Amino acid sequence: MLEENLKVVKTKIDQALQRAPKGKNVTLVAVTKSVTSARAKELVELGVVDLAENRAENLLEKQHQLQDQHELTWHLIGTLQTRKIKDIINDIDYFHALDRLKTAKEIQKRSKKVIKCFVQVNVSGETTKQGISLDGVKEFIEDLEKFDKIQVVGLMTMAPLGEPPETIRKYFRQLADKQKDIAELNLPYAPCTELSMGMSNDFEIAVEEGATFVRIGTSLFENHDEEGEHK
Repeated sequence: MLEENLKVVKTKIDQALQRAPKGKNVTLVAVTKSVTSARAKELVELGVVDLAENRAENLLEKQHQLQDQHELTWHLIGTLQTRKIKDIINDIDYFHALDRLKTAKEIQKRSKKVIKCFVQVNVSGETTKQGISLDGVKEFIEDLEKFDKIQVVGLMTMAPLGEPPETIRKYFRQLADKQKDIAELNLPYAPCTELSMGMSNDFEIAVEEGATFVRIGTSLFENHDEEGEHK
């Protein structure tokens, strides 16, 4: 099942790229939060090298269990509590949920390397979601200039569940427009060339609208007739 699911996801990404106005390389980030380390290892053995967790302790556990697997790239995609930054920040390659200066200050204090960060944007304005408003993105990124341990590689968002495709597409397009605006500022610490958007239920739309990182859980690890979304 896992190998077949991976083939299906990759095919859908390729097809979506063909429909995109300007096809870009897309990194498939496997969200392993719902599966065991053994299951994650099966996926790695199929060639997936980008793994994501939304909790620091779960990422560290998986990392330990998969330490014999070389060349893996680790993504933390959930909110990072300030008190946990010191325990995790030097063990990740990408952080997808930067939306507070308090977090940035602690990363600066604790990190021994430059961390590739996505600024999380709450495009839909949902009160239940974390993230900077679209209007606040530029100011927030400008405030990050003093932190030399942070590189803003792009923007991240999550579309609301249950919305019609045309609404989801609108949100992704708005984020893509904002990403271009920031990239055009030519900030050395914030190239902002990437877009982390799209999960199992909407990644095809995201790719069509310019996503360069998609975060897939359910579509990889569950049967096709099962419903539910893992970020």
